[in-house]
Amino acid sequence: MTPSPNLEAEGATASLPDLFQRYRPGIAQAMRDELAQDNVGLYDMLRYYMGWVDEQGRPRPAMEGKGLRPTLCLFACEAVGGAAEFALPAAVALEFIHNFSLIHDDIQDLDETRHGRKTLWAVWGMPKALVAGNALRIVADQVLHKLVAGGLEHKRALVAVGLLTEAYLEMIEGQYLDLSFEGRHDIGMDDYLEMISRKTGALIRCSLALGAVIGADDPITATAFRDCGAALGYVFQIRDDILGVWGDEETTGKPVGADIRRKKNSYPVVFAMERSKGQDSETLNRIYQTEQVDEPDVASVLEIMERVDVRGHAHESAAAYADVALESLRSVEMSPQARGEIEGLTRFLLVRAR
Repeated sequence: MTPSPNLEAEGATASLPDLFQRYRPGIAQAMRDELAQDNVGLYDMLRYYMGWVDEQGRPRPAMEGKGLRPTLCLFACEAVGGAAEFALPAAVALEFIHNFSLIHDDIQDLDETRHGRKTLWAVWGMPKALVAGNALRIVADQVLHKLVAGGLEHKRALVAVGLLTEAYLEMIEGQYLDLSFEGRHDIGMDDYLEMISRKTGALIRCSLALGAVIGADDPITATAFRDCGAALGYVFQIRDDILGVWGDEETTGKPVGADIRRKKNSYPVVFAMERSKGQDSETLNRIYQTEQVDEPDVASVLEIMERVDVRGHAHESAAAYADVALESLRSVEMSPQARGEIEGLTRFLLVRAR
């Protein structure tokens, strides 16, 4: 696929595919049911983080995310001939694990806002936010055990539990790698790809594999969906990194160059560090060794990235992974509708605007 110079040329869209809308009501209700407890205040914190209540615990119009991981799980279950409701506990567990990771990310990155609202630690402090995040992970474990109560045979339920446990351990390992990369200027593309395959890719990979395991007792099919998810993890994160530098502020909530200001070792930065030569290389190293990146520095980095066509290469790389994702499912029997839906979802992840 030819690299594209801007969001418009890439066909960027903020509109979610219909596939998300099909599953969203069931996922949202199941999540609310699991966090309906009122006996301890931390559940108010979790409901706040999910966007269901305000800081005082009063109901408010929901501000829910994309729900990518639970959507992938339910889609895979149906695509292989299973009933989506059987996979609902797994879908909810995936979304809880994802949000557990975000709560901890906010603390580690000292982010005070997410989705236009204060983060948990910014409202209740770090100790309580850590406890709430850990509680959400345990709730996810409890929810997953409902697979057996829903009729899934014990053998496949054990496989499902193992898949999710392995995935969130890998996710935490990826977060550790990301933290260990901070302040370093010797991070290569292989290091970056290994990190995102864990931090971002693990849960996305697990989402499709879980759905396939629950929907059909066929290890070969589950492996195909797992491989698809592994490739989609790269698509998702590379696109995220593109938006972190060049995304539209009104859509993403972040100004152009946001990840440059934060000195994140994202795809654009790692690629620019590897490809730049001479004065450009010296400039990048000087800027990333300073304590604070100012606006002239951001402009300089953007100019260097343009000279080595960072954005075009990033888009081309994500597109190649998108092709791998779809090719992974080529041998899997599924309806024309299901194949069209996974193709549409893959395209969305490649060109999403937020």
